[in-house]
Amino acid sequence: MEPSSANTGFIQQQPIIKNQFHDDVSLQRISKLYLPPSLLEKVTPEISSFGASVLQPQIFTWITDSELNKPYLLGSGRDAFGRPAASQSLIVTEGWRKLQEFGFANGVVASNYDPSSSSSHGEYSRLVQFIRCHLWEASCANTLCPAAMQDGAARLLQRHLTTPKLVAQLGEEQKRVFENAYAHLTSRDPAYTWTSGQWMTERTGGSDVSQTETVATYAPFPSGQPVPLASKEENIPLGPWSITGFKWFSSATDSQMTILLAKTRPGLGVSAFMAPMRRWNPDIVCPTTGQKGGTELNGVTISRLKNKFGTVGLPTAELELKGMRGWLIGKEGEGIKEISTILNITRVHTTVSSMGYLGRGIGVAKAYALVREAGVGKGRRLPLYRHPLHMRTLANLTSEYHGLMLLTFYTLYILGLDEHPSPSAATQKPNHPLTPPSKLVAPLLRTLSSLHKSFICHSTVPLSFACMESLGGVGYLINSESEHLNLSRIFRDACVGAIWEGTTDVLAGDTVRALKHPAVGKEGVQALDWFVRTGLGEQAGEERERIKKVWEGLGRRLEKQKQEDLLPEARGLTHRLAEVLIAVLWIVDARVRPGREVEGMKGRWMGKHGFGLLSDDNTTETKVEGDGGLELDLAIVYGEGGPKGVVEGSVPGVSKL
Repeated sequence: MEPSSANTGFIQQQPIIKNQFHDDVSLQRISKLYLPPSLLEKVTPEISSFGASVLQPQIFTWITDSELNKPYLLGSGRDAFGRPAASQSLIVTEGWRKLQEFGFANGVVASNYDPSSSSSHGEYSRLVQFIRCHLWEASCANTLCPAAMQDGAARLLQRHLTTPKLVAQLGEEQKRVFENAYAHLTSRDPAYTWTSGQWMTERTGGSDVSQTETVATYAPFPSGQPVPLASKEENIPLGPWSITGFKWFSSATDSQMTILLAKTRPGLGVSAFMAPMRRWNPDIVCPTTGQKGGTELNGVTISRLKNKFGTVGLPTAELELKGMRGWLIGKEGEGIKEISTILNITRVHTTVSSMGYLGRGIGVAKAYALVREAGVGKGRRLPLYRHPLHMRTLANLTSEYHGLMLLTFYTLYILGLDEHPSPSAATQKPNHPLTPPSKLVAPLLRTLSSLHKSFICHSTVPLSFACMESLGGVGYLINSESEHLNLSRIFRDACVGAIWEGTTDVLAGDTVRALKHPAVGKEGVQALDWFVRTGLGEQAGEERERIKKVWEGLGRRLEKQKQEDLLPEARGLTHRLAEVLIAVLWIVDARVRPGREVEGMKGRWMGKHGFGLLSDDNTTETKVEGDGGLELDLAIVYGEGGPKGVVEGSVPGVSKL
C-alpha cells in the first residue's frame, strides 16, 4: 500500500472531445435527413474541417480570456481634469475579439449570403449555415449572439434591397446607405465586417414593445448645408430621423450599427430604424496627439453594463439615446412587421445555440465515460461506458436531444424555403417527404418561429444540467484549466436561451395568437394538419394512431376555444403541439433511415412523451423491439457498433472492444 500525494497515485485521464460533425450521432442523422446526398457530399469536407478547427487549443484559450476579463467602460466619463470625455470607450477582451474574428473569417453569417454559385445552396443554405453554427456555438463564447443580430439585420436589408415594391420606397441616398451596411454585414473580412444590435427591450415590458418610450422625430438637416457623416472614409450620411429614449437591455453593445424600435406619432404603432453606432465629428481633438477630427458614439450614452449569471464575455448594456440619427425602415407604424424578419432569424439562432451547448455537453459526457471508472459493488469497478445505469441515462439523454434536433433543423429547412420561394429546377429533393406546398410555407414558418423556441430552449436547460451532472464533481467546477471540459460555463450560458428573444411563456402566447389570428390563423392550423398527415402517411399502426388522436384533440381545441380561454394554457398547448411535431419527425426519420438505434431512441422518446404503446393497465410504457440493453444504449450514444478507438490499457481493467 502506497499513500497518494498531490502528484502521485491515481490521477484521472482527461477525456478527448472528438470532431462533433462525425462523433455526434444525432447531427449525422440530421444532416442525412435534411440535406440531399449530393449536397451533403459537397459540403462535408469543409464542415468537417470547421468542426476540427473549433476544438483547437487556441480557441479555448480565447474563451478563458473572454470569461476572466469581462468587458468594461473606460474611465468615469470625464478626463483627469474634469472635462467630459469626448466619447465613451467600451473595452472588450482580446479573446472576445479573436473569437469574433474567427467567426467572421469562417463565414458563420456570410455563408448564407454568398452569391457565388459554388457556395450558394439555395433553400438549403440555412441548413448548411446552422450545421456550422451548431458546431461553433459552445466554442464561440457567445460571439454568435451579435452574429445572430448581424444575420437578422442582413436579411432585413436584403429584403428591402431586392424586393421591387420595397426598393421603390427607397431614395437614392438611403439605398446607398442600406447597400453599404449590407456589404459590411455579409463580409468575411474581420477588418470590414459589422455586427448589429437589436434594440427592442425597454423598462416598460421586456418583449411587449407596444409600451415603447423611445421617440423618433423626422428632422432632416437644413438643405444647402453639408449632411453630417456616419463614416468619413465611405462618405455615408447620417439619417434624417432623430431618436431619443432609453433601451434597457442591449446586447452587442460593441456593434457598428443597430436596428431599433421607436414611436413617431401618437396613436400609431412603433416604427423600425437603422442607425450607425458611431458618427464622424470634425471638432473632436485626440487627447494624446492633438489631431483634430474623429468618431464618437451616435447620440448614445452607455448608462451601465449588465452583470449577468452567464454570457459574461458578451457586453450587454443599458443605453440612453439623445438625438441618435437613423433611417426609417419601411413605413411608419409597421415596425413590428419589419422586426419580425429579424426575430425569425434571431430565434432560430437562439435555439441552435441551446442545441449547440447540449450537443457539446453530450460530447464531453461521452468522452468522459470512456476514461472514467465507477464502483458496482463487491470491489468491482467498470468503466462508465460499460456501466448499465450510466449508459441508460446517457442513451435517454441522447434520445431527448435527437428529438429536439429534429424539430430545430426542420424549422431551419422551412426558413430556407421561405427565403428561396423559387427553388432551382435542378435542386435535388431531400430524403424526407415534408416539403410543404408553397402556399403553406409562410404559415408554417409563422407558427414554428415561436413554437420551436418556446419548447426547445426551455427543454435544453435541464438536459444541459444532466450533462454537467454526468461528470460528477468535476462537472460542477469552472474548469478554466481545462476549458474544453467546462460544462458549468455551458450550463450557465444555456439558461439564457429560454429568456432571450422571448421567454417560454411569451412565445407560447405568440403561438396561440398566431393560430387564432382572424386573418391567417386557419392557414397555420391547415399547415400543421398537412405536416401531421403527410408525415404519418397511410401506414397503420398504434403509434401513428395515437399521434393522430392527440393532434386531432389539439386541433379541436384550437378550432372551438376562444383565444382568451386558450391563453392561460398556452404553454401546455404549445409544448404538446411541439411534441406532436417531434413525434411525426421521429416516424419520418425512422422510415427514411431505419436501424436498431433509431428504433431504440424513438421507442423511448415516444414512451416518455405519451405516444408509446399501451400496456395492460392502459398506461403508456416504453417498448423497444429487440431491446439489447447495454449494447443498444451504446449504439444510441456512440453509433452502431458502440464506441470506437477504446484500446486496452487506456482505462484500467478495460479490454479492447
